[in-house]
Formats: sequence, structure tokens, C-alpha cells
Amino acid sequence: MFPQKRQISAKVDAETYPLGEQNERATDGQAKALVALSHSPVERRLYSSMLVAHDAVGDGGNGGQLFTARSLMALTGIQSLSTVRRGLEGLVSKFSVEREGRAHADGPRDQSVAYRVFPPEEVIARRNENGFVTYGKGIATSSDRSYERVIQRVAENKNLSRREAQVALCCVEGLTNAEIGLRLMVTEQTVKFHLRHIFIKFGVKRRAELISRLLL
Repeated sequence: MFPQKRQISAKVDAETYPLGEQNERATDGQAKALVALSHSPVERRLYSSMLVAHDAVGDGGNGGQLFTARSLMALTGIQSLSTVRRGLEGLVSKFSVEREGRAHADGPRDQSVAYRVFPPEEVIARRNENGFVTYGKGIATSSDRSYERVIQRVAENKNLSRREAQVALCCVEGLTNAEIGLRLMVTEQTVKFHLRHIFIKFGVKRRAELISRLLL
């Protein structure tokens, strides 16, 4: 069923979904931080609003609440339908939401499409099942608690931007500047720019010091 026309508050709590636009403090494990770091700002806004609205309503025995692009415009305050649709396509490609269509009795699908949201832990599991690694196999699947500390320290550093946090995690994976650029789809010069800011914020002068600070 499609969502009912009703008003749902979608104010995002930092504990529900960390690393939003204001770099909120992560308090509930690495899955939330990893999922947050993998989303663009628009994707993050859509996903967080869907999570809050879904939790407010509950499953109700119907397999979970569904959202349309237009309902998400009202929910998030994003005025551009094309922006919402692009964000949803990004979330689908990252296994954070799933697209569902409404079928008619005479066969073909309606043009209306709804989306089902998944909690962070399930998003990570769905990505792993489909060979989509969020931030390297070492960080995403390692049982070594040192990686959990890395995630938490990056997520809890309110001075880091989203992109700087991503670059810091890639450094811990041992990726070169060129490899980080490919991973994040930015130029090598952009990676170096972010690294300079990261070093300043952590009070270090080289990668080895940064990695030691994050791991120990």
C-alpha cells in the first residue's frame, strides 16, 4: 500500500542518523556512521527523513511504510522533484532503499513508484550480499574492534566535514591519494586538499601519524 496522506514529523535526531549536515555526534555503532558517510547530502536528507517517519509509524504489519517522491518532497522540504528523484536513485544504487511499483489487474505497472527504506544494519548486510563494499572489506566486515574505534573517532569528530571523514577512513585502509580519488570520484588534488585540512584538525603532519591516532 502507498503511504496515507497525513503529516509526519521528520525532524532528524542525531542518535537516529549520525553525520548529517551539521556533523552530528554518532552514538550507536559503526553501521550508522558508515551508511551516513556513503550518502550524498541530498541522499542523507532523504534517507534520514524516511527512517524517522518509518520509526514513527511502525511496520503496522504491512511490511513497512512506503514513500513516493512527491510525499518525500513534503516530508523533507526539498522543492525540486527532480532533485528528490536523483537522490532516490542514488539511494537505490547504494541498497539503502528499494523501489517498488504498483501493479494493475490488467498487467502493466503504474508510473507511480514507491520506496521502502532499510535500517543501517540491514543496508550494510544488503550491500555485502550484492558485492557492494561500503568502505573497504577491512572496515566494513572486520571483527577487529580497532576498526570500530576508527569509525567512532571519525564519526565523533565534529570538526571533520563528510568528505574529510571519508578521506580519513580511506587512509586507514591504506589507499593512495590516487586510489582515494577513484573511490570518492574526485581528483587527486582534491584529496590532497582534504588531507591538509585533516592533518591540521588532528594536529599531525603525515599519514602514519593520522592512522596511529585513529587506530590506537
